[in-house]
Amino acid sequence: MPIEVKDVMGRVAIAVLADASFADIVAAMKRFAVGAVTVVDADRRPVGVVSEDDLLLKEIDTVRHGVSMFESRSRRRDHDKAAGVTAAQLMTSPAITVTPGTSVRDAARLMHAHHIKQLPVIDVVTGRIAGTLHQRDVLRVFTRSAAELEADIRAELSELGPFTIEIDAGVVRIGGRVRRRSQALALTEAVRNVEGVVDVVCDVAADVDDLITVPPLL
Repeated sequence: MPIEVKDVMGRVAIAVLADASFADIVAAMKRFAVGAVTVVDADRRPVGVVSEDDLLLKEIDTVRHGVSMFESRSRRRDHDKAAGVTAAQLMTSPAITVTPGTSVRDAARLMHAHHIKQLPVIDVVTGRIAGTLHQRDVLRVFTRSAAELEADIRAELSELGPFTIEIDAGVVRIGGRVRRRSQALALTEAVRNVEGVVDVVCDVAADVDDLITVPPLL
């Protein structure tokens, strides 16, 4: 069964209102030891996120005159953020969010695709912020016990027959026999997709190699 965000998320959300000052944001990050804060509206719905990278532009971009018309869109955006003094001016918007029911794997893909280290978690009904998912929370899936992993793996393979399963530090070794080689490859991928599996060693023998390509007759 896929692990969902609600299983690993932090229940505390560090958030500020859109009119929070630069100094207030820095103070919140320092106090709660976070690398980003969610910006919320009056109803606690996320409207953006201010990260340490956004704040560092204040130090990097010290030019206060207008940027050239030939500057890229991203350069103009960075320049505007560097001149910002409130959360509304500094934030990256819209906020990229997940819900408690989002799979951890999908959340990890979002983080990787958008180069972000945390995601606001919103209530699926109200849209209000309900917590935060950090990269370290996602990595908790790799601390699952061998017993938990084996139970999920056996559930995945229950229709394919009996197999031996050995687990060491997240690496799974599977032994047994199947009819076709394609089945062995399919079960290997199924095990690899179990949350918390680091790698798979397949020692499953096949009676028939149905993946052999037969050369055409001349």
